[in-house]
Amino acid sequence: MSSFQLEDFAAGWIGGAASVIVGHPLDTVKTRLQAGVGYGNTFSCIRTMYKRESVFGFFKGMSFPLASIAVYNSVVFGVFSNTQRFLSQHRCGEPETSPRHSLSDLLLASMVAGMVSVGLGGPVDLIKIRLQMQTQPFREANLSAKSRAAALGEQPAYQGPVHCISTIVRTEGLAGLYRGASAMLLRDIPGYCLYFIPYVFLSEWITPEACAGPSPCAVWLAGGMAGAISWGTATPMDVVKSRLQADGVYLNKYKGVLDCISQSYQQEGLKVFFRGITVNAVRGFPMSAAMFLGYELSLQALRGDQAVTSP
Repeated sequence: MSSFQLEDFAAGWIGGAASVIVGHPLDTVKTRLQAGVGYGNTFSCIRTMYKRESVFGFFKGMSFPLASIAVYNSVVFGVFSNTQRFLSQHRCGEPETSPRHSLSDLLLASMVAGMVSVGLGGPVDLIKIRLQMQTQPFREANLSAKSRAAALGEQPAYQGPVHCISTIVRTEGLAGLYRGASAMLLRDIPGYCLYFIPYVFLSEWITPEACAGPSPCAVWLAGGMAGAISWGTATPMDVVKSRLQADGVYLNKYKGVLDCISQSYQQEGLKVFFRGITVNAVRGFPMSAAMFLGYELSLQALRGDQAVTSP
């Protein structure tokens, strides 16, 4: 029996699209809090954005994630599910005779998914953050770049995703599309471990033993809790990643991960690494609940199963 199944990728695409639609407004707020200036707290950021940019400001940069993050999540979920299935089959010979889930298999599959996510998702995340950040207030501390920043402040730096990509490649080279990739790697490998593993065990714990698989309600609850846990704990490195990726819209401040951590700590203290933790955890629940529910229900429909099946 082959362990590779394409249905996981198709279901991941559907779940990814659902998660983008649900989570993008708060994702924009999160990015502004972490990498922007002039926002006191979550509610102040929401109020300021609405006053300056209306409701459309919360959906800034959404078209690119909607088209690309669905594919990104498709690959991440497909890689995780197929890797976990392969490891289980390799360890026990036949999946049917193996325990339902092994912690070591889930851990390794999550780490593989985290590494793949950076290779595919680094440019996607960079473009999204650049588009989200290009109208936020900037600090004119770098006098050599002051005139450039002031000029760019009059109009958006990028006219859209394609113009953003071409500008980055022209000014920074192809490597510029992977700015902040090391911070993203440090965020995503542990982040996906704290995403998939809690989901699997929470969905099993919520589901009565008499049921063949978790109900949609159990999937929604377990997925939401897993998302809140994962995004909440990933916040410190997410702050560093967001700052590195936003760097370059107007000014260039950071030389790398350690320099970003050092400058951020010296200027704003330890609390800066927990900026946006509330909105991260709050948005993580509905976004991940939609992701897992869309994934599981799509997988059920594609396979013709009568019960929802965990990845």
